[in-house]
Amino acid sequence: MNRFLFQTSRRCFSTTATRFHKPNARKQLAGSGNVPQRAGIANDKQIYLDWNARKTSVFHHFWLRDHCHCEQCYHSTTRQRLVDTFSIPRDIEPTAIDSTEEGLEVTWPDGHRSKYAWDWLHTHSYSPVLRTAEPLQGKKPVLWDATSLNPLPVVEHDAVMESDDGLRQWLNNLEVYGIGFVDGVPTTLEATEKLARRVSFLRETHYSKGMWSFTADLAHADTAYTTLALGAHTDNTYFTEPAGMQMFHKLEFKGEGGDSLFVDGFNVARQLKEKSPEAYRTLQSTLVPTHSAGDENVLIVPTPRAYPILNHGPDGELFQVRYNNDDRSTLDHLSTSQLEAFYDALFMWNDLLKKKENELWEPLAPGRVVLFDNWRVLHGRSAFTGHRRICGAYFPWDDYKSRARTLRLTGEDKDRLL
Repeated sequence: MNRFLFQTSRRCFSTTATRFHKPNARKQLAGSGNVPQRAGIANDKQIYLDWNARKTSVFHHFWLRDHCHCEQCYHSTTRQRLVDTFSIPRDIEPTAIDSTEEGLEVTWPDGHRSKYAWDWLHTHSYSPVLRTAEPLQGKKPVLWDATSLNPLPVVEHDAVMESDDGLRQWLNNLEVYGIGFVDGVPTTLEATEKLARRVSFLRETHYSKGMWSFTADLAHADTAYTTLALGAHTDNTYFTEPAGMQMFHKLEFKGEGGDSLFVDGFNVARQLKEKSPEAYRTLQSTLVPTHSAGDENVLIVPTPRAYPILNHGPDGELFQVRYNNDDRSTLDHLSTSQLEAFYDALFMWNDLLKKKENELWEPLAPGRVVLFDNWRVLHGRSAFTGHRRICGAYFPWDDYKSRARTLRLTGEDKDRLL
């Protein structure tokens, strides 16, 4: 059997939408017995792509056939797979491969031809991984404290409502800082809801069917519906999936106090890790049960029953702070030593949350709306007197992130990244 080896021009690569020059494509077919030195260990299941003198990607034959994006195998409109994975022979081998200017072309035993763009192959190289970050991860967070978030990330209401550029800037602030403000918003529930729905549809909860508006009237059995001060916390720790985003707009206020507090939980977590790696590991691993049970017809607990305060993804990165000490259920599942370690870590966490330099206080005068990442930014308020009406909403995490992605990505970007 023949061994295919294509010599072509090479250059540096990026994962932008610019067109790549074709790399070397080579394949060891069964029984060829002559493997190029740069191929490493070759067998009858893989194709090798030489991007440059130091980068070679290995793609399994089955993987390539399973990921064909031709119109027969991939729906161009829905971007869903049409190929029947389970009908592909596990030992499938190409009958021909070719390097073209546009990408790699592979012919399969049944005559099916697959084409893979160079930028798509580079983005999805898995052996080795060549991308430096998950392509759809979003913007890298910029940590902040009370002094560094200056000036505040503010966008004007008309810009958000009248253009995607304005909305894009607002959501960019949210992805980068976890918080973004909009000024010049009419002080009505209707105008605030129109602004909210520029982001996504709203999340219904036992508090409301969308937008909520309340005063300190205990309409719900929750301390938020009082005049009491609220320490820094995240909402919905008792939900299996806490709301991803939260909005506030103070519509009416006649009194004193009632300023809003915001703390960058990712920054405080970094400070805790630097101060005490052991305390950080404790809050990363200790499961904390929570509940919402004030209203007569409500008894909400998450599934699983408990989550850590600091939640990490498979890559080890912190992606969610889940903390409201007021909503914590009884700790009856920890040993004596585990309890001591947890309380020690909790006190360190609380001390850092309350450091003056970490607390961003904002009066949120009527007309200024704030939207913040409920998985990152903790919020609270000072006690107040008088009349204070505030409205707001919860947003599903995935729908907010979807809106942010589609505002910055083209259809070609989708095809390249998926």
